[in-house]
Amino acid sequence: MKRIKRIFTLLALLAVFTGGFFFVSYRADNSTGKATQAQTVVIEKGDSIDDIAGKLKDKELISNRAYFIYYVWINNFEKQILAGEYEIGPKLKIPEIAQMLIKGETKPAHISVLFKEGWTAEEMAQQLNSKNLPGDEFLKISMNPPVEITGKFEFFSDIPAGSSLEGYLFPDTYFFSPEESAQSIVLKMLKNFDTRFSPSIRTQIKDQGKTVFEMMTMASIIEAEVATEKDRGIVSGIFWNRLGIDMALQSDATVSYALGGEKKIQHDANDISISSPYNTYRFKGLPPGPVSNPGLASIRAAINPVETDYLYFLNNPKTGETFFSVTFEEHVSKKAANGL
Repeated sequence: MKRIKRIFTLLALLAVFTGGFFFVSYRADNSTGKATQAQTVVIEKGDSIDDIAGKLKDKELISNRAYFIYYVWINNFEKQILAGEYEIGPKLKIPEIAQMLIKGETKPAHISVLFKEGWTAEEMAQQLNSKNLPGDEFLKISMNPPVEITGKFEFFSDIPAGSSLEGYLFPDTYFFSPEESAQSIVLKMLKNFDTRFSPSIRTQIKDQGKTVFEMMTMASIIEAEVATEKDRGIVSGIFWNRLGIDMALQSDATVSYALGGEKKIQHDANDISISSPYNTYRFKGLPPGPVSNPGLASIRAAINPVETDYLYFLNNPKTGETFFSVTFEEHVSKKAANGL
C-alpha cells in the first residue's frame, strides 16, 4: 500500500512539473508585454540574461522576466545576444524580441518618415509621434512659428501676421535622427520647400500679381479636392473663375479643415453653416490660409489653371472620378446620378 502511495505521489509531482513546464513554455512563446509604443533598450556588453530580462520588463516589452530567461536558456541563446541600442516595438512575442537581439537589429541611425501630399500639419505630427519623434512639439511650432524660423525664408515675406506654417511643410520622405528636435524637423521641411519652390515658380506668381501666400492657399485646396493632374488644372480654373465673378469657392476641403480635419463624402447643411472663416460656402474669397500641405503638381495647377466654362465639379465617392458642369442645374443632375 505504501509503495502504491509513493507511486501516486511521484506521478502527481510529475504531472505538476509537466504542466508547469508546458505552461511556462507556452507563455514564453506567446506572451507579450503591456507597452503601447516602441521602446529603446540598451544592451551593454557583459549584461547577463537576467539583466536583459529586467530591462525588457522595465520597459513593459515582456510580461515576465522568467519567460524570457527560460526561452533564451532552452534555446541556448545566452552567448548569441549582441550588445547595442535597440528600438523594440510593442506587442512583440519573446521569440521575435530574441531574434532582434541575436541578429543585432539595432536602432537605426536615421528614421525614415513619409509625409503624404495633402496632409495637414496635424497629420504630419501624428506620423512623427508614431515614429517616436517629437510630433506634439512639431505641431506647436507649426501652428505658432517663431520669427527666428519664418525670418529665415524669403517666401514668408508676404505671410500675414499670426499665420501657421500650414501649406509650406513640403510633403516628402525625410530621414531624421532618433534625437531630432522638432525645430530641426520643421527647418528641414521648410528648406526642402525653399529648394522645390523654384525661381521660375516665384516669377510666375509675381507676374500674375498674386502673392505666394494666396497661391499656396489655392494649391492646398486643390490638393485636398482632387487627385489627378488633369483634374487639378480644371478645378484650379473653376476656383479662380468663382473668385473672378465674386462667387463663393464652396470648397468641401476648407469646410473639413474648419471641422478639425473631419472628412465626409458630402457636408450637410449644419456643416456648411458654421461660422468659421474657413467655411468657403458662407464666406467669399480665399480662406485665411492653406488647408493642407500641397505637392508640386497642385502648386503648378494653382499657377496654371485650365481655362474652361465650368463653374461646378463633384467627385464620385466610389470611383473617385471627377465630373464637371457649366450650370448649377447640370451640377444637381450629375450629383443625383452619382449618388450625392
